[in-house]
Amino acid sequence: MIRKNPRGDLPQIHPSSFVDPTISPSVRPLALTLPDGSQRTFDHPVTAAAVAAAIGPSLAKSTLAGKVDGLLVDACDLIDHDAVLQIITPRDSEGLEIIRHSCAHLLGHAVKQLYPTAKMVIGPVIDDGFYYDIAYERSFTPEDLMAIEQRMRELIAKDYDVIKRVSPRDEVIAIFRGRGEDYKLRLIEEMPDETAIGLYHHEEYVDMCRGPHVPNTRFLKHFKLTKLSGAYWRGDAQNEQLQRIYGTAWADKKDLEAYLQRLEEAEKRDHRKIGRELDLFHFQEDAPGAVFWHPRGWVLFQELIAYMRRRQQHAGYVEVNTPDVMDRSLWEISGHWHNYRDHMFTTKTEDGRSLALKPMNCPGSVLLYRHGLKSYRDLPIRMGEFGKVHRYEPSGSLHGLLRVRHFTQDDAHIYCTPEQMDTECRRVVALVLDIYRQFGFDEVRIKLSTRPANRMGNDATWDLLEGALTQALDTMALPYQLNPGEGAFYGPKLEFVLRDAIGRDWQCGTLQVDMSLPERFGIEYVDEEGRRKRPVMLHRALFGSLERFTGILIEHHAGKLPSWLAPVQAVVLPITDAHSEYAQAVAHWLRDAGLRVETDMRNEKIGYKIREQSLQRIPFLLVVGAKEVASGQVALRSREGQNLGVLTLAQARQYLLDEAQPPDLAAQRVEQEALRQRLAALGADSSALISKSQVSA
Repeated sequence: MIRKNPRGDLPQIHPSSFVDPTISPSVRPLALTLPDGSQRTFDHPVTAAAVAAAIGPSLAKSTLAGKVDGLLVDACDLIDHDAVLQIITPRDSEGLEIIRHSCAHLLGHAVKQLYPTAKMVIGPVIDDGFYYDIAYERSFTPEDLMAIEQRMRELIAKDYDVIKRVSPRDEVIAIFRGRGEDYKLRLIEEMPDETAIGLYHHEEYVDMCRGPHVPNTRFLKHFKLTKLSGAYWRGDAQNEQLQRIYGTAWADKKDLEAYLQRLEEAEKRDHRKIGRELDLFHFQEDAPGAVFWHPRGWVLFQELIAYMRRRQQHAGYVEVNTPDVMDRSLWEISGHWHNYRDHMFTTKTEDGRSLALKPMNCPGSVLLYRHGLKSYRDLPIRMGEFGKVHRYEPSGSLHGLLRVRHFTQDDAHIYCTPEQMDTECRRVVALVLDIYRQFGFDEVRIKLSTRPANRMGNDATWDLLEGALTQALDTMALPYQLNPGEGAFYGPKLEFVLRDAIGRDWQCGTLQVDMSLPERFGIEYVDEEGRRKRPVMLHRALFGSLERFTGILIEHHAGKLPSWLAPVQAVVLPITDAHSEYAQAVAHWLRDAGLRVETDMRNEKIGYKIREQSLQRIPFLLVVGAKEVASGQVALRSREGQNLGVLTLAQARQYLLDEAQPPDLAAQRVEQEALRQRLAALGADSSALISKSQVSA
């Protein structure tokens, strides 16, 4: 039990466990087990800060909080029972979150000093930082941001202690009413069962929070306010608009500087900026959250689909397509109407039918499966669909290609028997990891999200499905992170998180195992004994949203896409007008070979044209002048400025074809050559066999 100290300035985790200051210390020694297995004993309740001080002054100085039997507590919380204790310092991931959360409170302190009429709303921790939503009568400016940051540094320099008190509900309401903090009062109204609430005092500023927080502002030195944006109360566009101040905070100066450098690099790689520069796509208010693909961008998008189509065909998938608009009754059966209604676009027809644009492809796939009785011999059935889905997202959350309202998913649904489930899970995991490797993502983390509180199905079914995913990962010896309670409402899922070239993580692919939708839709197969049974349904997306994956790729490669993906793979540059006819003939000849080639016929100096095309991230430039025309050759350059030499047309074409070959086709060539050699060693007619296998593939 974590208790309040008799001084009255220390917190408790549960309001019913206050310590009466008249109670004498425990007679029985208190035993605390540390992470290394050693024990410390005390003859009275003790705080994490006191334990750290007993271990040594260095640890005491760096103590942020404690973790008691797995529960984070403030460094000043009293522990009055035998427990496992970990001292939390800035080196721990939990410590970094505490620093960021406390920086949000410090931001509130600075804002209230500079702008007393501002009303503070919420200030949570987010990836790599924190934010605070604020209601104020005018818009904050970049100059305000600088002033707030400077005031925060002045407050840190005061080296003041952060004091926590757990106060009765009525007292907390009186405090915030007296301070005019309307949003804090609204938050308290949403917690009707809380009889006592933790308050953190930053000198004259008071904020409420579950904590824990840093004991002193000296831990908050390494921070930076990063940007301003708009927000809505409770994230609902129907509510009043607020202002959001973002910041980042780190344990030391080196980590902060590294992060700010990544931010600077990320700004250079922003796919929206590069998309404009390379003429790939644009957005406009006539279709909020939807992409206008330009010719070059559409080439890139179609190359991604072509790649995935080949990979799926090779893996035994069939491609299907389902309607965009379907009846409400379908979504009620699937559970989406109940669980996802707020994110759906709906309409009513003149005959009174309620229809919805599909937010997901799953129900349409189920209807395809249900069309005709299936035998166990038909399973597994792997249905792939490049389906356009439509999901309402608040306008404030839209972000280029990374967060849109209308997007294409590389969805697939696999219908199999329970006995096939493990094999199919392993096949999907192997496929997704190989695909990411071919796109240059070698660092992939896997998260296993288990049953949420709001779910369909019974515990026995969830045990089976979660066990299938766990077994697949264990069999493949793949490490994973467990996310309890984060699964979909119909089944557990794997999430595949990519790390890009500048160290950012992106969640892309998913694999979900589901027995609820087959049950709700009543789909069946006939087993070997003629009995009707329910199949298991696997939901699988590898790119996820193709729009989002395109944005990730652009930023990962800083616009310098691999040659096979580049919308324009080469540009032919004549030195003068006299060489234009030859340049056009070369480009035509290369296009006939399947390469995406353009010409730059502008009346500009060749150096200028080379610089311009290099800025367009064109993989290869072919320069032709009098010498090349006379010899039937081209001078080949890479976008990095490397001179690849003067080549004959045949040499240049073969070089470009090799460089522009998609990685899956290159891998197939290697496999075919290995097969040819094995068959040749056996004395078989390898050419005939390989030709036959290519035809069937």
